[in-house]
Amino acid sequence: MSRHPSRHLLRAKDLADRHYEQPLTVADMAAAAALSSAHFSREFRKAFGESPHQYLLTRRLERAAALLWNTDWSIAEICHSVGLGSVGSFTTSFGRIHGMTPTEYRRRGPAPEQIVAIPRCVAMAYGRPKSRTFREDGAEPES
Repeated sequence: MSRHPSRHLLRAKDLADRHYEQPLTVADMAAAAALSSAHFSREFRKAFGESPHQYLLTRRLERAAALLWNTDWSIAEICHSVGLGSVGSFTTSFGRIHGMTPTEYRRRGPAPEQIVAIPRCVAMAYGRPKSRTFREDGAEPES
């Protein structure tokens, strides 16, 4: 039976979720929880089922996976943008989590033309009716 995590632990978890791309350490997360690093690590593992380091690495690798499918950035650019310093370690960790290298993951993803995103304002303008039948000022619509 797992116990409900304390507010302090949630603050540390939120820090990792919000700032995963920064050079966070377990000590930084422990400071956010106002606990010593050792005590924090034990309590975090009890509450969330994984170490703080593993949690942070998982967040980074999840973001990297999204970037692999949604950008044309190089593997090194993605590695550094999610807060990891070594492309070799990134590739190894990514393979452990996803079962393939970042390059294979990208290759198996959707084709770029299937994921091209357009700004919401453009989509809204395109979907807007061409002729309006309602005007707030009471004037007749233009033809």
